[in-house]
Amino acid sequence: MTLITDALHHDPAGPVLIAGGYGTVGAELARLAAADRLPVLLTGRTPERGAALADELGGAVRRWDLAAPEPFRAGVRAVVGAVNDPADRVLRAAVAGAVPYVDITRWTSRLQRALGVAAALRPAAPVLLSSAWMGGVSALVAAALADRLGGADRVETAVRWDLADRAGADSVEFMDRLGVPFEVVEAGRTRLAVPLGDVRTVLVGGERTRVARIDTPEQFTLPFTLGAGTAATRIGFSSAAATSALLAVGRTGFFRWGGGERWAGARRSLLYSPGDGGTARLRVDVARAGRELTATVTDPRGQARLTAVGALLGLRRVLGADGAAAPDGVSFPELTPLPGGVPGALAALGVELAVSGDGAGAGAGAGVAA
Repeated sequence: MTLITDALHHDPAGPVLIAGGYGTVGAELARLAAADRLPVLLTGRTPERGAALADELGGAVRRWDLAAPEPFRAGVRAVVGAVNDPADRVLRAAVAGAVPYVDITRWTSRLQRALGVAAALRPAAPVLLSSAWMGGVSALVAAALADRLGGADRVETAVRWDLADRAGADSVEFMDRLGVPFEVVEAGRTRLAVPLGDVRTVLVGGERTRVARIDTPEQFTLPFTLGAGTAATRIGFSSAAATSALLAVGRTGFFRWGGGERWAGARRSLLYSPGDGGTARLRVDVARAGRELTATVTDPRGQARLTAVGALLGLRRVLGADGAAAPDGVSFPELTPLPGGVPGALAALGVELAVSGDGAGAGAGAGVAA
C-alpha cells in the first residue's frame, strides 16, 4: 500500500480549506464563509470546475483527489470536509497539522470510525464531527430545546425532503444504508432498528408527511451527549407517492439484496433527481419530564444551503468565533456551550425557527403511528 504524505499545517492567517468546496453544499458553504470574511481554498478532483467560484469569492482552488496517491500540502486556518472521506485522509491530515477540523459528510459507522482515529491520534486542535442531519442543524436545535427544558429524555427528528430541491450526489448516499439494520436507543435500551420501519405521519411545517426511520449519526450521539433515553430520526418526501414507492421498494428487500457498487446507481436514482430548488424543512421534538417543545426549521433556499449553514456554525465553533472558546479534542454540534444562541444564529443566516409547546403532555409532538 502506497504511503500518502499529505501535509497540512496551521496558519491562523491562512484560508479555510473546503474539501469538496465547489460541490452543491461546498459552494454554498464557500459563499457563506466568504461573507464571514474568511478567505477560502477550494479543493477537489477537477479544480477547473471550481475556478469561476474561486474567482467570484477572491479565493483559490487546487486539486486534491482523495483517491489519488499525490500528496497535498497547504497552510490553512481550518478544514471543512464537505465530501466523503472514506479513508479518513482529510481528517488525518488536519489532525497531524494541528488544524481545526469540521466534517459534515459521515454516516454513523464512519463517524464511529473517525472517533477511533481521532482518539488514536490525540488531536491538538478541535475536531467537530458535525454529520447530524443538515450539517448538524438538527442537533443544534435539539440542544437549544433541551436547554430550555433542562434536559432531554426523548429527541425525535422528522425530515421533509423536497424532491424539487437541488441535491449533490453525496447527499443521497444514505440510500446505501437502507439495507443495513442499525443500533438505536429507545427508553434507555439499545436495539436494532430496521431502515424504513417505524413509520409515522407528522406535521412538518404544516404539511402532513409520512416518515420512516433511517440511520443518522445523531441517533448515536444524542444519548450520550444530551442524555436522551430515546433518539429517533425519520425521513419522508414532499411527494406522498414517492414516499409510498420508497417504502414499497424497501418491503421487497431490494436494499438488502441490491447492495454493493453494482446496484449503487439504481439505489440512488430512486431519490437523486436534482431540481432547480426547493425548501428545506425539518421538525425536532424534545421531551423532558412530561414537558415537550417542538421546533420547525425552514430554509426557503433549500437543503444544500441549510447544510452549509450547519457547516458554517461548526466552523465558527472550532475557530472560537461564535462567542465561546474553541473546544478541546473531539466534539459534536449539540455540545455547543451556547445553546441559547442557536435560534439567533440561525435567524441571522436566514433560517426560520418556529418553536411551540406549552410543556403539558409528553406525547403531543410524537406524531400518529401509521
